[in-house]
Amino acid sequence: MKTPNTKLQRDPSFQTSNAKTSVASKGSEQFSTRMNTTNKEDEVSPELTTQIPANVNRRAFIIRNAVIGAAAVMTGRTWTPEARAQQAAKEAGPANPSLPPLDSTSMSPKLDVVKKSKGPVMTILEEFYKVGPGPSSSHTIGPMRITYDFYQRCQKLPADQLGQATGLKVHLYGSLSATGKGHGTERASLAGLLGKEPATVDPKFLDDMRENPNQSYPLKLGNKNFNLSLKDVIYDSAKGDFPHPNTMTCKLMGGDKPIYELEYYSPGGGFYEWKGYEPPKKGQPKYPYASMKELRKHAEDNKLSVAQLMMANEVAVSGKSEEQINAFLDKIAKAMIATVKTGLSYKDDVLPGPIKLHSKAATVWERAQDDKYQTDKVIAQVSALALAASEENARGHLVITAPTGGSAGVMPAIVYALTQGPRQMPMEKAREGLLAGAAIGYLCKHNATLSGAEGGCQSEIGVASGMSAAFIAQVMGGSPLIVENSAESALEHHLGMTCDPVAGYVQVPCIERCAFGAVKAWIAAMIATNEIASRHRVDLDTTIKTLADTGRDMSTKYKETSEAGLAANLVLC
Repeated sequence: MKTPNTKLQRDPSFQTSNAKTSVASKGSEQFSTRMNTTNKEDEVSPELTTQIPANVNRRAFIIRNAVIGAAAVMTGRTWTPEARAQQAAKEAGPANPSLPPLDSTSMSPKLDVVKKSKGPVMTILEEFYKVGPGPSSSHTIGPMRITYDFYQRCQKLPADQLGQATGLKVHLYGSLSATGKGHGTERASLAGLLGKEPATVDPKFLDDMRENPNQSYPLKLGNKNFNLSLKDVIYDSAKGDFPHPNTMTCKLMGGDKPIYELEYYSPGGGFYEWKGYEPPKKGQPKYPYASMKELRKHAEDNKLSVAQLMMANEVAVSGKSEEQINAFLDKIAKAMIATVKTGLSYKDDVLPGPIKLHSKAATVWERAQDDKYQTDKVIAQVSALALAASEENARGHLVITAPTGGSAGVMPAIVYALTQGPRQMPMEKAREGLLAGAAIGYLCKHNATLSGAEGGCQSEIGVASGMSAAFIAQVMGGSPLIVENSAESALEHHLGMTCDPVAGYVQVPCIERCAFGAVKAWIAAMIATNEIASRHRVDLDTTIKTLADTGRDMSTKYKETSEAGLAANLVLC
């Protein structure tokens, strides 16, 4: 029998002089009931709600109240409701008005990324798979796309308005402010203002910015010439009630006052929008779906694979031909392969930033060739491929969002292994896998999030692993149900994963997590292709809903703020 007091003993505020390692079955049931019924604030009983003092930390009070009750069951101690509430209030501590509300990482219902979750999936491939500089889709590629958009808008302003301009400023808020330094957000933002685009920017240009932080860069807007520098990108408030945790404003300045400004949001995956954003008109999907259940029904009713259904929808929504779509998919697959190859070409270099982390992809790959057992060799090789692409991301070099920069090592490892490894799968198969992977990514974006700042690392590595498992199942000829089961298993076993980048850099634990995500994807696909598919107990829609719920419940400290977890505990010498 499990010992429920183990969990309580990890809490330093739980103290008992004679904690026992075995509990009667009745006590265990009571403990489970008490903990489960106080897991969420919206499930708190009216009786408990009336006991919560107005000046204490509400969430901490509820948790401490539950812990005290559970401890009482196990130790036999009796608490009156009043005494228990009084002790819980004492342990909870006072409310902190300077902290943001508990749901500060939730999004404004006015954002298009929220509105889109109300209808069928309308995302297209060119929005989803993006090429750009690492290390983060939300903190690097998104901000560069944003400031490039603002640069283009400024170029179109009337001459008299541009005549008043004296410079440009960018203000970063929320998670962009908290961890932007480690993500190179200021360099990406400045590059966009200077007319650089993510897909074509030379990574060396960004590297030079890091090496020469005081350098100025000339910019011409209309007839006005002025210089910009990294000082024009301002790390503003990290705490506050923002429409999105990745909020930023761009301003065209006339002296010390803005003459034109716009508020933007970077919701992950390189997507962006602005205040008042209206999405472009698109065609309607041939097979509309907002859930995996709906997608799979369309596929099974019409005897289509997931890839075939996705291609039909892509043609209908984007207005492009199959030939154009295949050309784009080939470009993405080749870019993924190139990223891995480049990553493997670096041997034991030191990655940028204060961690002084040595790269190891090339070393792991090289040593894996000598592994005695084939199974060991394969696992080590897949891990090395993921490490290679992820280390390229950490260097700030070009990567592909699948779905994000932080998870950019997962799918490239799978694509490389299947097309360049012993199987030598043709590019046509890679296209099918990318389409199936996109289906999973679209659903996670639609019904949860792809942003570590909203949902923790489960939303990045977890989704990437689910996409990659779907890729494997699809290219191996799996049915829609097997594709679903593969993705579900991979995502399920990343639930709860926090985002706690050490020093704000996408290196520890991010790089190795890509390797684990790739290996888990392979495991998930192997289980799904060998089990009896109809007996798979958990469906993908349930797991995606759990992903969303877990992200909402997760403390803001574990959502790409570097305030907790490894970021708080790892000492850098």
